Amino acid sequence: MAVRRHAIVGLGSRAQLFARALAASPRAELAAFCDHNETRMRVHNGWLGTQVPAYRPEDFTAMLAKERIDVVVVCTPDHTHADYVVAALEAGCDVVTEKPMTTDVEGARRILAARRETGRSVRVAFNYRYNPVHRRVRELLAGGVIGEVGSVEFSWLLDTAHGADYFRRWHRDKANSGGLLVHKSGHHFDLVDWWLGSGPETVFALGRLFFYGDGNGHRDDRFALDLEASPKLRALYHDAEREDGYVRNQDVFGPGVTIEDDLSVLVRFRGGAVLNYHLHAYSPREGYRVAFSGTEGRLELDVRENEYASGAEPVPKRAQARLTVQRHWEPPETVFDGLLGDGHGGGDERMLAELLGDAEPDALGCAADHDAGLQALLTGLAADRSLATGRPVAVAELLGEIGEPA
Repeated sequence: MAVRRHAIVGLGSRAQLFARALAASPRAELAAFCDHNETRMRVHNGWLGTQVPAYRPEDFTAMLAKERIDVVVVCTPDHTHADYVVAALEAGCDVVTEKPMTTDVEGARRILAARRETGRSVRVAFNYRYNPVHRRVRELLAGGVIGEVGSVEFSWLLDTAHGADYFRRWHRDKANSGGLLVHKSGHHFDLVDWWLGSGPETVFALGRLFFYGDGNGHRDDRFALDLEASPKLRALYHDAEREDGYVRNQDVFGPGVTIEDDLSVLVRFRGGAVLNYHLHAYSPREGYRVAFSGTEGRLELDVRENEYASGAEPVPKRAQARLTVQRHWEPPETVFDGLLGDGHGGGDERMLAELLGDAEPDALGCAADHDAGLQALLTGLAADRSLATGRPVAVAELLGEIGEPA
């Protein structure tokens, strides 16, 4: 198999995951960086001990040709994804993009049109699919262990370190991130789509900015993040501020927050199953629970990640997961009870191996393409529209605007 040349655009902290993997891969080559901040590109080269050619965004298309790029990895702020994905496709490249695939209807329309016209591929980095306990959920449901699924209850807690971080960074402005329902919940909506083998039909949402922001009176100095105390954050952000003025550590209780921190969503899927979902971004601990009720029983997954947050940092702990199945008229059976791996429960490593061609495609269909990216995005966009209008939103309405068949 030929070695494929990759370029990474967007050199924030998430890019480090891809850069390390590419530098170590026998089947992929890290051939170029692209970012508007030269300091960050130098930092990544320093960490890798390499001299990967560095380009500015205005030279993106020229870079693809000059460096003979086969695959572009997009790690830029969410609202810019569509621009880079489309430009890469039109230049004849395949694309791997961080989630979400894009943040709005127009971006989705452009990406899907470019993919059809060029025949190139778009992969979305939904690493949670590769988490082994999530794969086991997929296997059990596909095997009919609880029969036909009628409903899903899904609650995700972000602690006051992780949750607050979305209110320090560019994510705090919905124009940049689409809000947590698009940026963060996209992971969770994709998991449910994948687990059920279906997509959303109707979405209704309620939510508000309750804890963070300048009008809620919860100010506490323990939320302040000291960038200089972290060598990684100091190098990537504090030392790079002078170039572009981007402040990584904004006040979570200051003005300019336009996203919600407490969100509830109801989704009816094609086929009739209903999802009851809640995202809570100011919890004292971190973890999630998901339960499936079916015609023959119930499957429950409980994951505890951090027991509590100490100021702006979480208390380190490997995630503890417990997966149980209880069929009607039978005692519960524990399928898994133990620690998960590092990097999204071990999902990052498995995802990267498949994306870079270092592992065979997963038999459970973990790879997420443009269709999977669209399905997860549709739930978030419909939920945001429901928040704005106060009414349920039919996904067919959005598909019509994107130009895709319902």
